[in-house]
Amino acid sequence: MTTDSRGFSTRQLHVASTTAGAEPRALPIYLTAGFRFSDLDESAEHFGTGAGFGYSRTGNPTVDAVERRLASLEGGDQAVLVSSGQAAVVVALLAVAGAGDHIVVATQIYEGTRGLITHNLERMGITSTFVDATDLSAWRSAVRPNTRAFFAETLSNARNDVLDVAGVADVGAAHGVPLIVDSTFTTPYLLRPLEHGAAIVVHSASKFLAGQGAVLGGVVVDDGRFDATRDGHLFPHLTEPDRLGGASYAERYGHRARGQYIRESVAPRLGPTPSPLNAFFIGQGIETLSLRVERQSANALTIARWLAARPEVTRVDYAGLETHPHHDLARRYLPRGSGSVFTFTLAGGREAARHVVESLGVITHMTHLGDVRSLILHPESTSHAGRTEAERAEAGVAPGTLRLSVGIEDVDDLLADLAHAFDTLPVHVATVPERPATAESVIA
Repeated sequence: MTTDSRGFSTRQLHVASTTAGAEPRALPIYLTAGFRFSDLDESAEHFGTGAGFGYSRTGNPTVDAVERRLASLEGGDQAVLVSSGQAAVVVALLAVAGAGDHIVVATQIYEGTRGLITHNLERMGITSTFVDATDLSAWRSAVRPNTRAFFAETLSNARNDVLDVAGVADVGAAHGVPLIVDSTFTTPYLLRPLEHGAAIVVHSASKFLAGQGAVLGGVVVDDGRFDATRDGHLFPHLTEPDRLGGASYAERYGHRARGQYIRESVAPRLGPTPSPLNAFFIGQGIETLSLRVERQSANALTIARWLAARPEVTRVDYAGLETHPHHDLARRYLPRGSGSVFTFTLAGGREAARHVVESLGVITHMTHLGDVRSLILHPESTSHAGRTEAERAEAGVAPGTLRLSVGIEDVDDLLADLAHAFDTLPVHVATVPERPATAESVIA
């Protein structure tokens, strides 16, 4: 035991503030706002080139490890972890578009993203055109001289439309427009959009990547293929000197310019910094991603087939079924499985949906997806409540539509849970034809 002559308040801060040099096998959690510099030169180097770590908003060893893992799994050049999936979408879009620019967006996207684009980005001077994601000619016709991005999701909510990633990417590439793909539903285990020509991939890491439903997070993965010679005129923020006359991002980083701009300028300045603790849990989840998604996809296919055979069900929108209009695309892009999120529609309409949701015991009623647990939601009154009746119909959402996110439970238990809910449907709502939604009849 040694005697320390410093005062109590000093010792409570500084004694044992460093740890032994042991190397843990699990990813360590660097839960700290900042990091020590060994000398003035190290701090100057960090602020000059970004080397090392100085402050967790701009970089953290736990976050960095998860980013490198995700970049590898997606086949990208680099990944930037942020605080939520919505933050990932914002960062990706603002990396390529600014005031006066235009983006083309698939109609079949998450309602929160739609609101971000039509309200928040519009206020920033970024205009948008929405097109049917499945119509390549619509993408082509929507391009303007100031178009700076295409945005779409790999699988749509709720019809399970499959994005022809290569087809849409080719349309964009002909005009120098990068395709940004939200691949949350498919994960890099089922589909890697960068391999099919997409430029940027985003995920809500809160979903399948984390898996356990305990944390929020998002990720942006850049392909590292930015071509300043070909497309630099469209993105002057990447090719022009900085405000002090220094080298541009393209001059400093070449094909990695866009990814570095995301890392250095967009994410840290907007500030959607992920907690190192959340990054740790996302990293833990990624370690079992393939096992979970494989099981979830297999369970989902079994349940979709079971639902398709039930007389109470009028339609099942699951790309893994041979009857789905995009089944051939699913076989092309999703050979390992068609994911585990899909919708089915009950003939009895809203009251039948209410009964099923409120009768389930294993499947949880909540607004989330990609969990290890199976979840169910009524889109008409929740995720798509802000759309008109015609827009909901176009998206495949009827009063009796329910969305399933299938988990890793024993599939027989999930089928038994659904069978109980179906078998106890009151006769008068079991097969009632679908009725148009009204404000008074929407589930509270």
